[in-house]
Amino acid sequence: MRNLFLNLAILLFSTSVFSADLQIEMLNKRSDGARMVYSEDIAKVDVGQTVEWVAKDKGHNVEMIAGPDGAELPKKSKLSKNFSMKFDKAGIYIYKCSPHVGMGMIGIIVVGGDTSNKGAISKVKLPGKAKKKRNALLEGI
Repeated sequence: MRNLFLNLAILLFSTSVFSADLQIEMLNKRSDGARMVYSEDIAKVDVGQTVEWVAKDKGHNVEMIAGPDGAELPKKSKLSKNFSMKFDKAGIYIYKCSPHVGMGMIGIIVVGGDTSNKGAISKVKLPGKAKKKRNALLEGI
């Protein structure tokens, strides 16, 4: 009986850890009317958390384009497929939808509240709308 309670406690603790992870949807249109966007422009997570991007609409992907020094950035995801990434290094990460970056489809993840690489992220080369959106997003961090 004691082992049963111990196992239940471990299961409950594990569930609460997993529930802290974040999902971001890839969308043609968001509820606020914005088109070719992710459900969140800026997401904040703790070191060690996983973000899952969910392909709600077809034709989108996730391509990490910059992060803090020393962070491993995965290759871009396949079109219309879900994608997950665990964030083990604090700092700001910026990502794009490869087919729609020209329309401003980018997002930012702030890990561990660390914004020390904000200057480097502000210099990442992006086309017109994406550059303007990135600059506006960084002002809010």
